[in-house]
Amino acid sequence: MPRRLTAFTPSGELHLGNYFGAIEPLVRDQTPGETIVFVSDLHALTLWHDPAEVRGRTAQFAALLLACGVDPDRALFAVQSQIPEHTELHYLLECATGFGEARRMIQFKEKSARGQQVRVSLLTYPILMAADILLYDTEEVPVGQDQRQHVELARDIAIRFNAAYRPVFTVPRAVNPPVAARIMDLITPTDKMSKSVSAAGSLRLLDPPEVLRRKVMRATTDGDARVRYDPERQPGVANLLTILSACTGAEPTRSAETFGSYGELKRAVADVVVAMVEPIQRRYTTLAHTDLRELLASGAAAARELARPKLIAAREAIGLLPADYPATPGIRPIA
Repeated sequence: MPRRLTAFTPSGELHLGNYFGAIEPLVRDQTPGETIVFVSDLHALTLWHDPAEVRGRTAQFAALLLACGVDPDRALFAVQSQIPEHTELHYLLECATGFGEARRMIQFKEKSARGQQVRVSLLTYPILMAADILLYDTEEVPVGQDQRQHVELARDIAIRFNAAYRPVFTVPRAVNPPVAARIMDLITPTDKMSKSVSAAGSLRLLDPPEVLRRKVMRATTDGDARVRYDPERQPGVANLLTILSACTGAEPTRSAETFGSYGELKRAVADVVVAMVEPIQRRYTTLAHTDLRELLASGAAAARELARPKLIAAREAIGLLPADYPATPGIRPIA
């Protein structure tokens, strides 16, 4: 198994699409020494935020990922900000990155073009993401299409740094996540389910059962009243069948043949979604009342031990004095 890194930014709420698209494949393929998982809280600071909310969501994401099956004995699991090597390498990589490269990143480009007030961190956070990746000799980064640009930037920076100074970094590659159901918004089924955009259209992993049922029963369908799997002409119905398939393993086209009405389909989807998240929510409730500081500190210590040699190599390659510089030969005498 190549070394893989996955990070979850604590903004919005984790939902069913996150689970099937990223969390479940990660949990299934955890490999000791090769699986790295972070709650990337520093990335949550690029836009206006409530500090207390960021702290709360960071703790929530950590507990929820553990409840979903992330195993600290099989994966390196930590909170990004507790590993200072990330921010130190971030600055070194900024010194090897052009302004034009950073400005082309999609979020900064779109928001600055709309005349929105943006923070400098929105410009530079893709370089921090590169530091997250390069610190650990990451070989593969499972990402969707919207994040591939950031992995390409990490590749470009690694190649340039290695050529300009000396070989330090493994050049990573973006890989498609394992094939998983593509879960769409319940209200606007042509859009992906979102952590933060649409509360009504998102089946959040911590939504109470009655809320999950209400959201499913209010999901957009159409006026045809015929249950069939046709993502082009009936995207809402197809999305419900996709959710059913993700939760049960049944093939969506065949499942469609077993329902005589939209109401019957929605009730079945609500039942399987509630049944799927119930054990996750039960484990989360236990973890939410558990002090996770020792577990996260242990993960941060393991991450620092792994990252420190890479940071030292980068520091020395780019021209900084080593920590033992008074004993290092080569200091020029006074002429």
